[in-house]
Amino acid sequence: MTKEEKKEAIKQRARKNFSLGWNCAECVVEAVLSVMETGLPPEAKKMATGFGGGGGLYGDTCGALTGAIIAVGAVHGRSKLPEDPDPKAAAKKGNQQLYGKPGLYRLFNQIPNKFFEKYGHTLCRDLTSKWHDQWLCRDHALYCREVITEAAGIAAELALMDTTEAASKPFGKNVENLKD
Repeated sequence: MTKEEKKEAIKQRARKNFSLGWNCAECVVEAVLSVMETGLPPEAKKMATGFGGGGGLYGDTCGALTGAIIAVGAVHGRSKLPEDPDPKAAAKKGNQQLYGKPGLYRLFNQIPNKFFEKYGHTLCRDLTSKWHDQWLCRDHALYCREVITEAAGIAAELALMDTTEAASKPFGKNVENLKD
């Protein structure tokens, strides 16, 4: 399967997952874990359950967005810290893995920035504000299905990239105001 076919397979699987009853975060994580080789068991999708509805329906960061971050982490995330006999040197190397160029924060920072560019919001409560009085209505479900599909596409795009390439992109908006 080509990268483009994998990306489309992830998007369509996430979309279908919503119809099957998975929540927004689970839809994206399950789709990526099913199509990509991550070394994680399918049960790892359980980690995403609590992120639905912006974290247990609290309305914070959209579950589909959080699911995308989890899914990309399953592919590109750290499984161990750098080793060095000097603890300070090891910590510095670990910090470099996150903040450097390449640096994993550069990779993960793309996810909310792409999402915000598309929707103008990253919080579930803002994305779904017009349905707060009719949460489970058809229009709300159809909208969330589209958001899930888009988040799965963002996750797939980054998951399918080479880690070094993806982690060498410039920072977007971030809390530390980091720039290249």
